[in-house]
Parts: sequence; structure tokens; C-alpha cells
Amino acid sequence: MTEFERELVKSFNIFFSENGIKGIAFRLKQHRFTHQYLDIVVDSLHPDYYLGIECKSISTDKGAKALYFTQHFTTDKNGNHQVERMSDYLRLSGRKGFLAVELRQGVGRGRNAYAIPWKIITERFEEGGNGFKVEEIKEFPLIERTGGLYRIETKKWVNE
Repeated sequence: MTEFERELVKSFNIFFSENGIKGIAFRLKQHRFTHQYLDIVVDSLHPDYYLGIECKSISTDKGAKALYFTQHFTTDKNGNHQVERMSDYLRLSGRKGFLAVELRQGVGRGRNAYAIPWKIITERFEEGGNGFKVEEIKEFPLIERTGGLYRIETKKWVNE
């Protein structure tokens, strides 16, 4: 589990506890010979928090200009792309999906994360797009970070 995933899971669970919302976020365990549908599952009877989240982290300080479907997502041995697999999982489970993208800006500079509704990811993928430029990612809702945790706000997770 990456630090970003761990912080996001912890942030959701603290948010649920502090706000009296019945819900839990957890990281799906990855097994060596099976593919993982997504990174974080959020379970709640509250419909705004019945989510599936894929997390990606890119280093903009090392020259990353975009998040690419070919470079940052996987294709399994049967040729099924990660975007397709997650889309199927979300459709079958009834969850709302998001791609959470963390932009690492280098030592001494903050990390920012953004929530992109999965619907937008699939539309771009199905249109044959290459991915999302960093400038485009920054147009999506910022997931604010304070004190090592991300602020979970309802409005960011209901846009689908």
C-alpha cells in the first residue's frame, strides 16, 4: 500500500468517526497472481460514501507532464485494461467511482491530490485519449491536505 492510499483510507475512517457516519474505508489486499480491481473500497449505508477509488501518484518535480493510460495503468494477461476492469467492478457493485491523483512536487513542496469522477476517466479512455495532463488534473476538485491527512468533504465525492 502506498503512503497516499494509507493516508486516504485513514482520512475517510477519521471522517466517518468524527461525523457519526456509519462507514469504513479499507485497502483491498493485492495478491501476487490476481489482479486488483481498485485500491480503496469505501462501504457505507450513506449513498454518497459507497465508493470505489483508484489511486495514482505522479512526480511532477521529475518531469511528469501527464497521467497516461498506457504508462500508469495496467493491462492483464488477457489484454484487459485496468480502466475496463474497474469500470466493470463499479457497474456490477453499484459503487460510485473516482480516480484520486496525487501530484508530488518534490522535497519541501507540498503534495496535492485531486478527485476525478470515474465517469470522466472512462469517457476519455473510450474516446481513445492518452490520459490527463497535469494542468487538466488540477481542474478537478482538490482534496485538501492538513497535518498529514486529507480533508474528506462530501461535495468532492458526490459529483458522479
